[in-house]
Amino acid sequence: MTAPDSATDALLLSSKAGDIDGVSAALDEGATLSARDGDDWSALDWAAGCGNVAMVSMLLHRGADPTAKGSDGRTPYQIALAAGHLDAARILRDAEELADPASKEAHVWRPYCKAYTLGELRAAPMWSDSATDLTDDTIVYVHDDHTVSRSIWLGEDVVFADVSPQWIEYCRQALGFQVPDDFDLVPPAQSIGSS
Repeated sequence: MTAPDSATDALLLSSKAGDIDGVSAALDEGATLSARDGDDWSALDWAAGCGNVAMVSMLLHRGADPTAKGSDGRTPYQIALAAGHLDAARILRDAEELADPASKEAHVWRPYCKAYTLGELRAAPMWSDSATDLTDDTIVYVHDDHTVSRSIWLGEDVVFADVSPQWIEYCRQALGFQVPDDFDLVPPAQSIGSS
């Protein structure tokens, strides 16, 4: 059996090189999953940054922590997302949310609003407002909580606050409104070079 330090070095080098067999062998020899290299990246960070789905899955299965952050403050999920590797990011986001359910809220844009004409909203069967000074051409904003206001600021100059499942469905179906999440920002995949 190889010494743990040597196995850990092999783990980090293999993960950076995309060598899944080398990673597996290093783990079998007692490598430390939480170890970080000179760039302060773990094996899971390298697998995420390279978009290596098989390696990401194996490392998670072997006990890698999907919530671990390096000195840059990013999780492996955030690394995969920034590099545009959606398949790896999806696996890592699921693992991160399983390990830390509170992280789910961080994956959605808040606050968020989108502009519509009031006429588009008044077409909803459940719509009611008493704003006689507003015309159908008035621009209003649907917010992430599905309330509607005359302002981009949540809770300011509210026009409609009767949020119901039917209203949410109307917003989604008729208006195409949904609060974006991280995946809506993903750039095209980028390669992570060795340093």
